[in-house]
Amino acid sequence: MAYIPPHKRHSKDAEKPSPVPESLIPSFKRGLHLGSKPGGQGRRENANSSHNRSSKIIYAPHSISRWWLAGEGDLNPASFHLEPVSCEIIEKKFGGKPLALTVGADPPVGSADERLWASIAERILPDLLACAGSARNEIASENEEIKLSFVARFGKILFHGDPSDCLNSITNATAAKLDARNQVHKLFYTNVPNEYMEEIQRLVPTIGFDFESAKEHYHVKVFDKCRPDSTISCKCTTTKGGELEIYKIELNQVRHLVSDISCLYKDVDLRLMLSSKRIVKTLNDEESDGLGKLITSAIIDPDVKGGLRWPLGKEFVAERFNIVGVWHTEHKAYKNQTFKLKLRHADRFDHKTSMGEVADEVSLKLLGLSKHLRDGDLDISPPIEMVQEALKIIWDHFLSYNHSRC
Repeated sequence: MAYIPPHKRHSKDAEKPSPVPESLIPSFKRGLHLGSKPGGQGRRENANSSHNRSSKIIYAPHSISRWWLAGEGDLNPASFHLEPVSCEIIEKKFGGKPLALTVGADPPVGSADERLWASIAERILPDLLACAGSARNEIASENEEIKLSFVARFGKILFHGDPSDCLNSITNATAAKLDARNQVHKLFYTNVPNEYMEEIQRLVPTIGFDFESAKEHYHVKVFDKCRPDSTISCKCTTTKGGELEIYKIELNQVRHLVSDISCLYKDVDLRLMLSSKRIVKTLNDEESDGLGKLITSAIIDPDVKGGLRWPLGKEFVAERFNIVGVWHTEHKAYKNQTFKLKLRHADRFDHKTSMGEVADEVSLKLLGLSKHLRDGDLDISPPIEMVQEALKIIWDHFLSYNHSRC
């Protein structure tokens, strides 16, 4: 019988992931401190260990990770509830339904609502300045082209684990009683509902965004044993003849600051992230030949997850390069002088776990603030007004789509 790749099998057996060497299984069950202390250290240890050396998520040495509730000082922890939600890919990863946090209280109005976005701006600024300073020092020591970006992402903060333990940790955190040993498992799920995407597209022209571009890319994720702490991402376009060609080569995004904010009175939650991305400008002969062979042997196939497949034996080159994942993305970009909005439809497949997902995602790059964090004088002119302006626009326009609740 001819070999059939796992992502093309349609039998019931295809639902069971193929055995994967333990060294390649990512560690999904990572805790995040809910207190006011920097939470990046534990994740950095996981991300940089040999067990996770090909992980797509990398944290800078001085990174900060936090989670908090918008307006938590005005909330009664006794009104918190955790409700199970259906999410197939998360259920496969963790073996149970994730949990969404809700609150049984009336939403704030008027000045009380305005204080929520203002408090987010005030709370994030010290971390943002500290992480931007650290990022500048790290960028200055690199030879590759590096871009520093401050981005807002929208989705849902989901918790997993025992519901009682999760709720206790959340309650303790909001009451400022968190012991350093108490952790809660959470993730930021970026796949947004169709209604949200439609609302954002309707909203775009009314708040001063102009259409910039519509693009389609294939992202080929490659593990290079000579770069054990990075994943190479070959961003590709298609030629008129229907073949792939490399448009840009990037290394892992490095996270310097991640602030996840549960916005309980809104329809989606908010992630604010400062990150840097390295662009590879030059390749040696071995790298150019190896990556070139992987790309030219790829077959575009809309019937497989990720949109690409390889003939048997062509998923690796010279025992150095091998495919670890593929993405097929289509996105529309809108822009004004301050922001760049990207609406993306992504079809992803992870070769290490034989799992994939199709997702709709929305991100907002804060252009002016990103430039100031990279080039401005942070000591003389802290960008508090820029942060406040951005948070007000985000709070007013990008966190709600179910207007019957607003």
